[in-house]
Amino acid sequence: MQSLWLDTAPAITSDTFVPGNSYDTVVVGAGLTGLTTALLLARQGQRVAVLEARKTGAVTTGNTTAKISLLQGTVISSVARHHNTGTAAAYVDANRRGQEWLLRFCTEAGVHYEVRDAWTYAVTEAGASSLAEERDACLAAGLPVQSMTETELPFAVRAALKLPGQAQFHPLEALAALAREIRQHTGVIVEGVRVTEVHHTPEGKVRVDTADGSIEAGTVVLATGIPILDRGGYFAVVKPLRSYAAAFPVTGEVPTGMYLSVDQPARSLRTASVDGTQYLVSGGNGHPVGRASHTRDRVTDLFRWTQEHFNVAEARYDWSAQDYGPASAVPYVGELPLLGKNIYAATGFNKWGMTNAVAAALSLAAKILGEPDPSQDLYKAKISVPDAMSTVKDNAEVGLQMISGWAGGLARTADSVPSEGLGVVVREGGTPVAVCTVNGVTTRRSAICPHLHGILNWNDAEASWDCPLHGSRFTATGEVLEGPAVRGLDPA
Repeated sequence: MQSLWLDTAPAITSDTFVPGNSYDTVVVGAGLTGLTTALLLARQGQRVAVLEARKTGAVTTGNTTAKISLLQGTVISSVARHHNTGTAAAYVDANRRGQEWLLRFCTEAGVHYEVRDAWTYAVTEAGASSLAEERDACLAAGLPVQSMTETELPFAVRAALKLPGQAQFHPLEALAALAREIRQHTGVIVEGVRVTEVHHTPEGKVRVDTADGSIEAGTVVLATGIPILDRGGYFAVVKPLRSYAAAFPVTGEVPTGMYLSVDQPARSLRTASVDGTQYLVSGGNGHPVGRASHTRDRVTDLFRWTQEHFNVAEARYDWSAQDYGPASAVPYVGELPLLGKNIYAATGFNKWGMTNAVAAALSLAAKILGEPDPSQDLYKAKISVPDAMSTVKDNAEVGLQMISGWAGGLARTADSVPSEGLGVVVREGGTPVAVCTVNGVTTRRSAICPHLHGILNWNDAEASWDCPLHGSRFTATGEVLEGPAVRGLDPA
């Protein structure tokens, strides 16, 4: 699976990693959060290095639907329920600042974007009730949404919210422009170097360890989706979520707005014009990472729904993305709360990373530079007691996944080699072993996630091993893809 954006991305070259170098700030992760933070710091004269384990934009930013929208499903009412109307208004203001900064940057850098109306819609009575709550929360928070019943969709809806003047773009074009300006300010961007640990030194610096050697910095920013260090405890208060998307060449009239359903399974729509071809990008059918069997069926269902309702050809691209839902309903942004002096993180964007990423970057850069934080008290890095309590159910599910995974992995024996594209966890020598067959090659690796020892499940949509505990993912041959894990699977 590869996204439309990654397949048509502008070239972004990698600088050379030089062990022993020292920087003002090292940013870990070359997505929208990481590169925006790096640019903001580099503009103020900091010597900045960005380290990316894979390729620029390879994870969430390269697999997003890339809607730059303040209308975000039912997020505003969720923030208001968890906190109050004032916090919801502050969240809207922070996202508006992020949106304005990003669109201004795109204009100045020559990155094309399209202004579109954003829509959230419901086809059920329960969904319409959720929309009514979201409408009231948006209006109270200063977001001028409009209640509608008529849309461009080719089917009836019970209710809809509309917010004009939002935007959509090609996210890798924005990353390429950010990378160019970072280098104009003497920053470096190194791909293919995975950070494995971050330590404080006796001299008051922060040492960044990689498989290729170590470098030092005054400050480190973890912009890796979910922080790779456990000392902040974020893995316990964000829920890793996987969702799917596909790009269909358009053959007739399709909706031009950006749409998102509140009913399940979620449905997301937007158009995209890339290399002379007009696409309808359709997404949804999400689930907690590692907790859904036969994930390919979810992709197939997305294909069926899109082709049933819209004038499109066969899908030319299909892909998936990983997002993190925060227990607090707002992202966690700031200095790590436990032994984290001069180590910052941003996580929990809840599927709305295009505006939240930039808002988080603005907050991080201000904190690092000693300037007033534009988000004021909205983003907090510390995990509160209510946050921990609100994840009791999720963490109970994590515990059950741990128990059932080990029980299942130790109960099954290897009766035969899995068929092409399939994987199974079996018992070999008294331990769980992940066995899969991809492109005619059968591979055996330890089925134990190196993060916190959950038992992996096979993802047949992406031919990957996914951890149901905290969302770490691995290739069929055991290399780490994403999540809090920083190393691959052990040999069987």
